[in-house]
Amino acid sequence: MVREILIWPDPILKQTAKPVAKVNDATRALVKDMFETMYAADGVGLAAPQIGVLQRVIVLDTTPRQPESKPLAMINPEIIAMEGETTFAEACLSIPGEAEDVDRAAVVTVKFLDPEGQEQTLRCEGLLAIAVQHEADHLNGTVFVDHVSSLKREIIRKRMKRLKSERDQRPSA
Repeated sequence: MVREILIWPDPILKQTAKPVAKVNDATRALVKDMFETMYAADGVGLAAPQIGVLQRVIVLDTTPRQPESKPLAMINPEIIAMEGETTFAEACLSIPGEAEDVDRAAVVTVKFLDPEGQEQTLRCEGLLAIAVQHEADHLNGTVFVDHVSSLKREIIRKRMKRLKSERDQRPSA
């Protein structure tokens, strides 16, 4: 089921997500909904808080830009190592139409549970490393505009409030 993606500065996006206590059918159903929502919005990553669910779950699919990668669901992801530095023009499904340069680690190693509850460790490079850091930020109540100047952030905040107001005034289908 495709879910509605919250638009920043929705207060839920500033909250810290809770760890998933046990991976079960409800967790797998959430993962399925998140993939459907992400694909419908043409994104490469989505965190559960972006659809109003305060659980530490992210989904990623960088295959269009990294054909060697595969779709990933990460439950309770934890970045355990970071290497190097890179700057990347990031965008976000919760901040549509905006992109800004953000400094990140070039390579990250992440530990997580897969949808079967098995612990995995993955070394990520390129877009996947950026996406993991971006989505992990969402789990901690941080959005990419928190990494840019306060002036740019305020300009984007005004645009998002206008967009949200326009969305709320549209008649529902």
